[in-house]
Amino acid sequence: MDNTGIILTVVVVAIIMLVIWVLLLRSARRVNLTRRPGDQKPEWLQTTPHPETLAATQADGEGVTLYDYDKGENVAAAFAEQIEDILQHQLNIDPKLRTTKVDLGTGADGGLVITVGDKSYTSIEQIPDEGLRAAIRHAIAVYNQRGK
Repeated sequence: MDNTGIILTVVVVAIIMLVIWVLLLRSARRVNLTRRPGDQKPEWLQTTPHPETLAATQADGEGVTLYDYDKGENVAAAFAEQIEDILQHQLNIDPKLRTTKVDLGTGADGGLVITVGDKSYTSIEQIPDEGLRAAIRHAIAVYNQRGK
């Protein structure tokens, strides 16, 4: 291949690359991962974390996060962690439950595990303390009410 053939090949490859780059650039401008059609925010950006979550994360110096995760606790879905934040706030203001340690987590089967002290339960009804069961139900109701 002589110099003319090499130059022609380089020019053709450069033109093809330029065309591909332009097509990708035009396509990328049409895709917006942070907005739905109609310029609305996606659902996960439309909500603000519950006040109890904001207070807990700011107290821990974490800023604003979707839920408050403390080192050593069981990890659960974000909604369960937010319910736990509401519950922890309730426990802190209730003199009878203030010292109760409760952690919501996800079990090996994907279901909810409620750890009270050193015992784990897979449903609210299994928890022996009626006051704690009521507090958990109330936290769930508060979470559901704010979600509307």
